[in-house]
Amino acid sequence: VQLQASGGGLVQAGGSLRLSCAASGRTFSSYAMGWFRQAPGKEREFVATISRTGATTYYANSVKGRFTTSRDNAKNTVYLQMNSLKPEDTAVYYCASARLGVGIYTTRLTEYDYWGQGTQVTVSS
Repeated sequence: VQLQASGGGLVQAGGSLRLSCAASGRTFSSYAMGWFRQAPGKEREFVATISRTGATTYYANSVKGRFTTSRDNAKNTVYLQMNSLKPEDTAVYYCASARLGVGIYTTRLTEYDYWGQGTQVTVSS
């Protein structure tokens, strides 16, 4: 299983970025997907998750109303649209594929068994 994240970069506060994560090696539509981030010196934290069909999503309070996750099962790709970015959003962002049978979605890091390589997002003030 491979997850390839892309779309990170440097943006000014208030700007937008769209991350993509292309998956291969398993039946993409059978698994919930998630986004996590890790800032320097901090633990990896949950950002967003999306159900297998894309009908249900859930967000961390810190990004609710600013970030939107979606998926295209025909393209085996999940997205994270990030708007109104803040300097505190600066981190390496990871996409992940949940274990089979976790439920509609999950926020728990330990319930994801495959991870992308991460993409750096830097928001300048």
